[in-house]
Amino acid sequence: MLEELKKHLRITWNEEDLELTSMLERGEKYLNRIIGIELDYTQDDLPKSLLFDYCRYSYNNSIEYFTQNFHDEILYLQLYEASRELAEKSDVNDTES
Repeated sequence: MLEELKKHLRITWNEEDLELTSMLERGEKYLNRIIGIELDYTQDDLPKSLLFDYCRYSYNNSIEYFTQNFHDEILYLQLYEASRELAEKSDVNDTES
């Protein structure tokens, strides 16, 4: 995922790989915490997009604006994941009955 992030940030050098890897890890932890579950960042979907945007803001020393600027996407993902989890629990309860 590091190479994808570097491409996203248009970084062609390797000197910052360690810091970028740390940003990815911090971003995953942060997003998992605010969404409320462990997200899958391997698919080209909203979680990965938000992670890369988190890293972009962090790389540009603007992390304090991330939540504000991506509020709608974060809220959507929270609602989507909560409804998916509820549907899964409902399916389990239906098969147990």
